[in-house]
Amino acid sequence: MSNRLINVMIPIIAIILGLLCGAIMMLVSGYNPVSGYSALWNGAMGDAFYFGETIRQMTPYIFAGLAVAFAFRTGLFNIGVEGQLLVGWVAAVWVGLSFDLPKVIHLPFAIIVAAIVGAAWGFLPGLLKARLRVHEVIVTIMMNYIALHTTNYLVRNVLSDQKDTTPRVSESATLKSPLLEQLTDYSSLHYGIFLALVAAVMMWFIIEKSTLGYELRSVGFNQHASQYAGMSVSKNIILSMVISGAFAGIGGAMEALGTFGYAFQHATFSGIGFDGIAVALLGANTAIGVILAAFLFGGLKVGALNMPLESGVPNELVDIVIALIIFFIASSYMVKWLIGRFKKGVK
Repeated sequence: MSNRLINVMIPIIAIILGLLCGAIMMLVSGYNPVSGYSALWNGAMGDAFYFGETIRQMTPYIFAGLAVAFAFRTGLFNIGVEGQLLVGWVAAVWVGLSFDLPKVIHLPFAIIVAAIVGAAWGFLPGLLKARLRVHEVIVTIMMNYIALHTTNYLVRNVLSDQKDTTPRVSESATLKSPLLEQLTDYSSLHYGIFLALVAAVMMWFIIEKSTLGYELRSVGFNQHASQYAGMSVSKNIILSMVISGAFAGIGGAMEALGTFGYAFQHATFSGIGFDGIAVALLGANTAIGVILAAFLFGGLKVGALNMPLESGVPNELVDIVIALIIFFIASSYMVKWLIGRFKKGVK
């Protein structure tokens, strides 16, 4: 069996095993797994409305997954996608509230500002990694909390009059689509899904087809060899984190300008950035893989809301299924590594 086929089979087997373990947990807890998964399917794909909600939910997951995957493909682990997404979210709302411009200018301006702010939030850990060799995992984790409390302060004291939510952004800055809403029985689906697909193509092109992507991957694979070949290791580390942060910031703009249309104080993290780690892992850090994994996660998250209503199964079970899927993916990679080591030992 070729390595490429094994890489394709790993996430498929992990999903099947995760769902099987979820079914066992339902049986042990006294629930009917057939009824539970039927309710999950109906809640995700049962009609046009639920399908629209699933596609809407996968939109920020694509951006979060791309942010994690891009950094990982270049040898970095960006745990700060959640924080970068939050600052991009609030930045997009600020632009949507503060300017009175034609839609053709206002909407792209809001998205670009969100990307810039997300990129800036990724710049600092990239700089610390490049100049001082401070591990990006530690810095990005800490910056998530800075982002959470900073955005909460801005929502309450800058963007609103001591309220927990901001006013809605101007119509000229919204991603909402009456056409898509009508096609999906008035779901909250918006134009952001098309931007997410374009972003996936951009990541694929940068990583796989451009000189920049070659340098970024080279630095991630072997910094010393890359430096010997004349590449700037520091510049590429910073650039990788900046691009990753930009993807995350635009993901926040999708929620700001599309799903909600405003910003609000988060009692805790939104979870989208952290789920993006799982999306990237399940998608094998490839653009097409991220899209497929985001679709699965979107369906699981939306469909889970229907499980208590239709079958009485707690929707928290879906979080357990997702965790099990990631566990089996991680275990599969470990098994694959052990097999490779064993083959080398035999030779």
